[in-house]
Amino acid sequence: MSNSTSCRCSRCTIRGLRAPVIIVTIGVLFLLQQLAGGFFDFSNTYPVIIIVIGLLSLAGALASSEGHIADTAATTAQVPAASEAAPATQNPAPTSYSGQGQ
Repeated sequence: MSNSTSCRCSRCTIRGLRAPVIIVTIGVLFLLQQLAGGFFDFSNTYPVIIIVIGLLSLAGALASSEGHIADTAATTAQVPAASEAAPATQNPAPTSYSGQGQ
């Protein structure tokens, strides 16, 4: 198990529920096809999946990201400022390397 803390903001919660909601929607549509048939054939009800995906995307875009926890790996790696960089060495970098067909 990882030690990272997962984000619990509204936006990340909605994005985390996207796949389960789509799978449940597909399951319900197939169940309706088996029970009722006719009009509830999958070829007639597939737009419901597109609508569900659109609603989840819209809800995720409009949800608040207050309290969002950014990826800890990206925030811990910091590049030092130019003034903190290591001083230049007196030996210049080699311009040719052995085995390069000189």
